[in-house]
Amino acid sequence: MNHDKTGRKTLALAVLLTLPTLGGAQEMVTADEYRAALQDKFANPGTMVIDQGEMQFKTKRGPKNATLEKCDFGKGPGVLKGAYAELPRYFKDTNRVEDLESRLVTCMVRLQGLTEAEVKKKVFADQRANESNTAIEAMAMYVAAQSDGMPINPPLKHAKEKEALKVGEALFFTRHGPMDFSCATCHGNDDKRIRLQELGNYATSKKDAQKTMLTWPTYRVSHGVVRTLQSRMWDCHWQMRLPDLDYGSPASVALISFLSQQAKGAVLDLPGMKR
Repeated sequence: MNHDKTGRKTLALAVLLTLPTLGGAQEMVTADEYRAALQDKFANPGTMVIDQGEMQFKTKRGPKNATLEKCDFGKGPGVLKGAYAELPRYFKDTNRVEDLESRLVTCMVRLQGLTEAEVKKKVFADQRANESNTAIEAMAMYVAAQSDGMPINPPLKHAKEKEALKVGEALFFTRHGPMDFSCATCHGNDDKRIRLQELGNYATSKKDAQKTMLTWPTYRVSHGVVRTLQSRMWDCHWQMRLPDLDYGSPASVALISFLSQQAKGAVLDLPGMKR
């Protein structure tokens, strides 16, 4: 993202946060009011990332000079509608459970001929460097958006889907690392917060899990880019001072499987928006 775009976004935010009243006085707008003002799909900057993702998805690349339009996300090659709502799931061709982003990696390797290392070289935009979304982040947003308005409904029939759920649940509650943290340290009880940030209880509150998961991938106002679930898993591990979580790793997919099952039934509202 260039500095001109950042300047326009900063100016727009400043205007929104100091909207004048009818009498001409300046009145500060809360963060919640700012988010509410942008909840309309056309006002959410994440909609532009959907368009970018579509272009990336349909761009030929790699040794095979192919697009990703024949990628199978679980409903057949090229079928995107409703696919994200039913992820993570077991894929016979890889013999493992994959989420949206690990499946994108699979398709980029198999359809386009790229190596896994090439695909994973740059997966997350660095907001400190004022970067725009990476290609894979944008494509993830595009594919996910094709399930907007549909209920989260990942299958739980195959033995490996059940195994992923159990592993994800175990990881969620296991303390580890120099700070002796687990996911449940922050997200295992009601009414917890860090400073002003409310922390959902994903361990026992279906409502909290649904409220969070229905808006991922999401536009992060503080980052100025769309963030995905793999990014969220990586960032949580970083905050716990753990080794970097490999993009699309079985551990990350297992955690997403657990959270998706906890949120089952929530209707996706994409693109989401968070602080």
